[in-house]
Amino acid sequence: MCGINGILGFKGDPAKQIKRMNDAIVHRGPDAEGIWISDDNSIAFGHRRLSIIDLSQNGSQPMISASGDLIIVFNGEIYNYLDIKKQLSDENRNIVFKGHSDTELLLNAIEYYGIEKTLSLIKGMFAFGVYNRKTNEVILARDRAGEKPLYYGKVAGCITFASDLNSIEKIDGFDNGINSHILASYFKGGYIPAPYTIYEEIYKLEPGHFLVLKAPYTEWNDKCYWDIRNVALKGQNDPFRGSFEEASDKLEELIKNSIRGQMISDVPLGAFLSGGIDSTLTVALMQSISDKPVRTFTIGFDDSKYNEAVYAKESAKHLGTEHTEMYVTKQDILDTIEKIPKAFSEPFADSSQIPTMLVSQMTRKHVTVSLSGDAGDEFFCGYNSYKDVRKGLEILKSKLPFVKGNLRKSLGRTVYDLGGKNNATLHKLSTALSVDTAENWYRNVREDDILLDRLAIDKDQYMDAIDKYPDGHLKEAEHNLMLMDMQQYLPDDILVKVDRSGMLYSLESRIPLLDRDVMEFAWTLPLEYKYDGVTTKRILKDILYRYVPKEMMDRPKKGFSVPLSKWLKGDELRSWAEDILASGRDSIKDYVDTATVDSMWKRFLETGNGERNIWNILMLSQWFADRK
Repeated sequence: MCGINGILGFKGDPAKQIKRMNDAIVHRGPDAEGIWISDDNSIAFGHRRLSIIDLSQNGSQPMISASGDLIIVFNGEIYNYLDIKKQLSDENRNIVFKGHSDTELLLNAIEYYGIEKTLSLIKGMFAFGVYNRKTNEVILARDRAGEKPLYYGKVAGCITFASDLNSIEKIDGFDNGINSHILASYFKGGYIPAPYTIYEEIYKLEPGHFLVLKAPYTEWNDKCYWDIRNVALKGQNDPFRGSFEEASDKLEELIKNSIRGQMISDVPLGAFLSGGIDSTLTVALMQSISDKPVRTFTIGFDDSKYNEAVYAKESAKHLGTEHTEMYVTKQDILDTIEKIPKAFSEPFADSSQIPTMLVSQMTRKHVTVSLSGDAGDEFFCGYNSYKDVRKGLEILKSKLPFVKGNLRKSLGRTVYDLGGKNNATLHKLSTALSVDTAENWYRNVREDDILLDRLAIDKDQYMDAIDKYPDGHLKEAEHNLMLMDMQQYLPDDILVKVDRSGMLYSLESRIPLLDRDVMEFAWTLPLEYKYDGVTTKRILKDILYRYVPKEMMDRPKKGFSVPLSKWLKGDELRSWAEDILASGRDSIKDYVDTATVDSMWKRFLETGNGERNIWNILMLSQWFADRK
């Protein structure tokens, strides 16, 4: 796990520039630094290292291939690198490995197999840049699910790439403007979706994609090597035909195999344990294949509505882990929030970032690598919102069966004009009347819609940003909603949160459920194996109950959330919030109506409603204030 940087065609001192970029991401790689510059100064690579595999100098980067033709900077882990190394050695006896790092294997594989075959072989989380001296090409690549970040774009007449926007901002002459067109998407979801960023001409490389840049490095060619839409369609067209029990057996073995690969580490390793289904299953399977107690970590809150630490402790005791917990104080909250702009480097407003940062900070005091149970909801139908969408459409059709098509949309516009602009309930009703598919319902029936109207933000910009969602791509509504989340919410919210929160404290987070074999098998499963109309994540629960008593886990889903409304209205965060709104006023006035922001804050203090909208505004204001 590391931080990577690169500049192509920079008009200045490349060594000095890369050094500045590296210094901006020391937290991503505190163990060592490396810089490589081409003979003509046209290409410079930078690297900050967090040593996980092969702690010797043989694992240092930027790394040059034995032939001298390829140079790579790599961030992530290749979990099946030992298998590929054996395959490569069997096919080419002349290949000599100096060390045992996955970086060296990746470099040799690219040189021998080429980029596309190598990407088809490797399993893991990764982002890398590689320069081929023979072809004069630079290739940038990102993993299938989007666990590792990779930004790229044009700055001051050069092409750049990096693990973090903080690095790109350090380039001499950086003056890229704010991408105001994407703010509708930010206010809608609380994050900025790929391929966009907060800055003009700077982009996120999308999951499962790679870029090819040829001299003189002014343009790029974007290629997709793994498309979740194709994977989903293929899986559903050729479904698993065994029984539910057979599916559970196979999925259990696949997840175990993934965990075995992800437990390989030359440094201390543990796991997050929230007390929920996914993290408990991950820890249970880790413990089942470990010859010593797994180290587990959780945080708790004094508010019982949000505190899962008691459940995590109970699960840890049952599984026999070495468990550590920490209860959060007011000062912990304030200290964490102050670090959010540095951690995320662009506006990001998923409030579960706070507990994720806190548990990452605590965990890093004990281990360098931690496994998590993320992605279970998206692949195995875990969100209650999936059920709500189907229920909402069914109610709408049963209550208004005679109102169809254009008539229903016209009625929706009428409700909006009569009161939907200012009333959240009428706003939702007007939107519901205007949609006719599960996908459109999922996009639009949100509290945040009314915020876009009040702040005079063009909702069409939001729709433009998410047009990659293929309505009706799959048969069942729930599968389409899961596919929507896997394309955007998972990589652009959940995985951003996990990566940035961990890396702020130099903690590597690994996610076993995002193993390629697990993801592809999950899409072959019939919907009833995931959700039978009553039980969500049915197959994951079936596996878990082989290790943990059902009664221990049989409780309502909470999610990894915080008592945000209580904090913002109380002593914990009210003063901080009002200071942020005041200090960020001048910066955000060109993008949102500050008078509306003031009235929304006042209304929130009076009613407690709209906390998500307020948090979106606060995170945008704090980001701007931090860059003054």
